Amino acid sequence: MRYHRNDVVARAIAVLDEYGLESLSMRRLATDRGVQPSALNHHVPNKQTRLAAVADEKLARGRRPRRATRWDERVVEVCRELRDAMLAYRDGAEVVVTAHTFGLGAGEPADRLRDALRDGGLPDDLVDVGTRAILHLVFGHTTEEQLALQAASAGAIDRAPGGPADFERGLELVLDGIRARVTS
Repeated sequence: MRYHRNDVVARAIAVLDEYGLESLSMRRLATDRGVQPSALNHHVPNKQTRLAAVADEKLARGRRPRRATRWDERVVEVCRELRDAMLAYRDGAEVVVTAHTFGLGAGEPADRLRDALRDGGLPDDLVDVGTRAILHLVFGHTTEEQLALQAASAGAIDRAPGGPADFERGLELVLDGIRARVTS
């Protein structure tokens, strides 16, 4: 039986959800399909490619219709969508952050944030800095939230993680700072 890249990525997401990132190996994917790892190599030749494909697919599955028109509302929309997409899967935050950090994938949210900040009148020299600051908030908050949820479910901690309200307040603080720099 021939496998397509989409099949391999879909199975990788299922393995990730069931077993976690540490178990997401080509060997496990191949064994699950009853083939040798080499049979899947031309679809995802290495771990980095696999992580990038999984991250991009998670973000694609989490896309929502675009409704916001104002630049700052668009930023909030992108950030909520990104957070929710990462939280929807076990170790989702780690996968997306890794792919983004290494420049392997998960770049669409950053592009959308840059566009929103430019449209809002943020000076060009601050668009990339603003984008990174926003992504750091989303990535950091979501990673901590996901780790705390997993630790709480395993009984390792007895506190609730900062949830959506905490996330929204942090995002508003960052946006307040950016709004103060907007030139238009």
